[in-house]
Amino acid sequence: MATGKNIKSSKELVDRTRTYGIDEALELLKKSAFAKFDETVEVSVRLGVDPRKADQMVRGAHVLPNGLGKTVRVLVFAKGEKAQEAEAAGADYVGADDLAEKIQGGWFDFDTAIASPDMMGVVGKIGRLLGPRGLMPNPKVGTVTMDLARAVQEAKSGKIEYRVEKAGIVHAPVGKISFDPDKLKENILSLLDALVKAKPSTSKGIYLKKMSLSSTMGPGIHLDIPALQAMIK
Repeated sequence: MATGKNIKSSKELVDRTRTYGIDEALELLKKSAFAKFDETVEVSVRLGVDPRKADQMVRGAHVLPNGLGKTVRVLVFAKGEKAQEAEAAGADYVGADDLAEKIQGGWFDFDTAIASPDMMGVVGKIGRLLGPRGLMPNPKVGTVTMDLARAVQEAKSGKIEYRVEKAGIVHAPVGKISFDPDKLKENILSLLDALVKAKPSTSKGIYLKKMSLSSTMGPGIHLDIPALQAMIK
């Protein structure tokens, strides 16, 4: 259990007035982690966009090269051959109206939801329940698709969804504190590359403004963005 002493000691390791190169930041991240569970590592990126404008909304999905280090429970809305395809690909739950009824009853024992296009009538009825939890299938991030096998496999292998918040910040998990530093580094650079490619053409000025790295209980570590950009070019 976290204590004030743990948190204070962890924060004292990080100089909040400076930015760190990725290798030094990952070393600090490991040193400052104190929880007794395998903490999730997350990056936060402040972008030079105005999310209130539809043409500056940054949203997408990305498969991390080294996954997330956790078991992802995948639910698929499908019928007939498509249901069989999803099951063969390793989906944990496959169904249609029966799954919708379970969800209406308060069941949410899954991490991501995928649907074939013909199932969106069923899914739409529970959209108000799935949406706030970030579980609503969406064609923009590949979770409404005819290629259910690929979607299931990507979800299982570490596909993440990202979306810029009202304040212009994207938060995304990139692995676990137990990961080898090189694997975390590869995941971080891969996500950053995806964000750069998702830059709206209407975004002017500096696009990547600030970026920090943290574990679930640990302090934020500010990253040297120019050095990171040089690595992905």
